[in-house]
Amino acid sequence: QVQLVQSGGGLVQPGGSLRLSCTVTRFSLDYVTIGWFRQAPGKEREGVSCITSTDDSTYYADSVKGRFTISRDKSVVYLQMNSLKPEDTALYYCAAAMGLIVPTMDRPYDYWGQGTQVTVSS
Repeated sequence: QVQLVQSGGGLVQPGGSLRLSCTVTRFSLDYVTIGWFRQAPGKEREGVSCITSTDDSTYYADSVKGRFTISRDKSVVYLQMNSLKPEDTALYYCAAAMGLIVPTMDRPYDYWGQGTQVTVSS
């Protein structure tokens, strides 16, 4: 079964940077899209970014375009977060959508990481 283990997160000042990591088992063996979601208190879960295993095609939410970068190195997917804002504060999850070969976050994701807190505050 696919497992996702996250690392990173923490407290960072506005304008700072943080990198999240998601290690995915069997990533290279399946057609899969890995996505990053976030959920802040009182808000709906938001799809932030995703990347495909087939050709590394990517998607970014408008709220993070130009600031966040998703990338993949073998079975590890990263979310590099620059120019962080207080509104980026949320619990961040990585997730895998099996069989998904286009970068979309509007389809069900099958497996989820444990989540990691990102707090942007001075």
